[in-house]
Amino acid sequence: MNQPDLPQLATVQNLPGLFPHAGLTPSAVRNQIFKSQDRVSAGGAVIPGNGLAEAGAIIRQGRKVLIDVRKYAQWLTGQSQGGRDNG
Repeated sequence: MNQPDLPQLATVQNLPGLFPHAGLTPSAVRNQIFKSQDRVSAGGAVIPGNGLAEAGAIIRQGRKVLIDVRKYAQWLTGQSQGGRDNG
């Protein structure tokens, strides 16, 4: 019986340690999560998201935010299907 590949999950605090050469901090990861979806500026203009949410890397369970490490790595290296900038 084959089980589907379970995602490797990391918390916002743990994720930077998995990518030591990326220069990430927990604050930087929170900023990426905040900017992951389209949002509206105070002037009413739509600010496009960075594509992290579209990559499927963010998993929310109540207030807990987990990151799918494989999907995050694909997004970080620009190989995600979203096609947006990773900034």
